[in-house]
Amino acid sequence: MRIIAGEFRGRKLLAPEGDVTRPITDRAKQSLFDVLAPLMADAVVYDCFAGTGSMGLECLSRGASHVTFFEADRSALARLHQNLAAVKAADRATVIPGNLFQWFAREASRPQVPPLRADLVFLDPPYRFLTQHPDELLQLALHLCHAHLKPDGLVIFRHDAKDQLALPHLRADDVRTYGEMMIELLRPEENDVTGSAGH
Repeated sequence: MRIIAGEFRGRKLLAPEGDVTRPITDRAKQSLFDVLAPLMADAVVYDCFAGTGSMGLECLSRGASHVTFFEADRSALARLHQNLAAVKAADRATVIPGNLFQWFAREASRPQVPPLRADLVFLDPPYRFLTQHPDELLQLALHLCHAHLKPDGLVIFRHDAKDQLALPHLRADDVRTYGEMMIELLRPEENDVTGSAGH
């Protein structure tokens, strides 16, 4: 794995151990970021199921102002911290360890604390998660739309092409298939993101 463009271009990243994460291929990553490039400057990004941080680090390299990484696996977390340190970007990142569904549920119970709303959300659940835990993903989408995604924000939903799940309050802006992998670019349906749109 490597960073394709920007400040950290060409920097190799530590790969995950075993099969706890599914790194995206350079070809698919390049194609995706060709689409996202105009949205990258000063963007606030959530990298859900971040693995070792490939997507969020690419965003930081291309000018994102802040990335929040969510990851539960300990070995992936260790490598994520190493990758952040290697590019000296820890000051523009927050790492949330553990179960991200529990984190979003806790945040929902603290409405007095305004979250840092995201311009971009990478949603890349583990293999077969859509079929095994659909309710958790549906609830996550509701949390994102209610309090964490800007009205003009974008959710990048990567999953196996054979597994489909319609996320509430999000509509497909673009859909791309790379072999057995599908990437859906989703935007909030009109009037379905509540609250302030500020950082």
